[in-house]
Amino acid sequence: MVVHKIELSQESLIGSFTKEVTPILSVSSGDSIRFETLDAGWGTGRSNSERRKPFSRKEKMDGGHALVGPIYIEGAKKGMTLEIEFNDIIPGQYGFTAAGQYPNWQNQKLHLTEYKEISLDWKLDNKSMVGVCEINGNSFSVSLRPFMGVIGMPPDDIGIHSTWPPRYCGGNMDCKELVKGSKLYLPISVEGGYLAIGDGHALQGDGEISCQAIECPMEVVDITVNLIEGIDLLTPRANTPAGWITFGFHEDLNEATVQALDGMLTLMGELYGLNRVEAIALGSSVVDLRITQIVNGVKGVHACLPHGILK
Repeated sequence: MVVHKIELSQESLIGSFTKEVTPILSVSSGDSIRFETLDAGWGTGRSNSERRKPFSRKEKMDGGHALVGPIYIEGAKKGMTLEIEFNDIIPGQYGFTAAGQYPNWQNQKLHLTEYKEISLDWKLDNKSMVGVCEINGNSFSVSLRPFMGVIGMPPDDIGIHSTWPPRYCGGNMDCKELVKGSKLYLPISVEGGYLAIGDGHALQGDGEISCQAIECPMEVVDITVNLIEGIDLLTPRANTPAGWITFGFHEDLNEATVQALDGMLTLMGELYGLNRVEAIALGSSVVDLRITQIVNGVKGVHACLPHGILK
């Protein structure tokens, strides 16, 4: 096993998913990769007031979140599964959360487009893992649970693909459970994988209801990648501290729910030898359905089977 270090630089950043660029790094299955990230909007610094954008963006290639990548995984082929283990995730010193004014669907329904946009200024302590902001002179503190919002690979289509929606091969998943200690499993759709990661979140609720979490740069992201064969994986799944998770992505929440449940029935069959009817009967007592996010155009639902709930 080799540990690779990626320095934050113009060459190590990309704002899209594509297989039509030269990878910044080639790794083998079992290797670890350690890097830092900008915030999703390509910013960095010690505080919001000192936030700067030190790197330029190419018009088409860098239209989305600031991602580190792409990373080429040697031996990765279409039909295989990529396991990404999160060994460590340490946030930077600032974060922000915007809300209001922007004419997305929930702001329009809630009449929040009538309000001037605000942005909460979060001060993050990555030793105590506490974040603090002020609203109208009142101080609010939260316990941080950092994770990466965008983790994925390009689909098997020619072109440059947006970082905004989640897809079957990952993307803007925004799942708050993908914290340190989690293992994410993604279907590989292109040779080499072309993995890219970014969009640090210091804390987020299910749904990401304002359209932003506590958006932040990451001082440290440490992952290990492994190639797995023999799993007929159609959509992402994860083994997290909260439990086993299966994902569904669709513009329609009902369809996203069906995808998440379909993945969970398959997983329960693998874990416990159940057929699909047996799995959904047992799952009705122990599986939780959660709205991952409602703000990325393609909505997300995840099903969670908590560890230890079945004895």
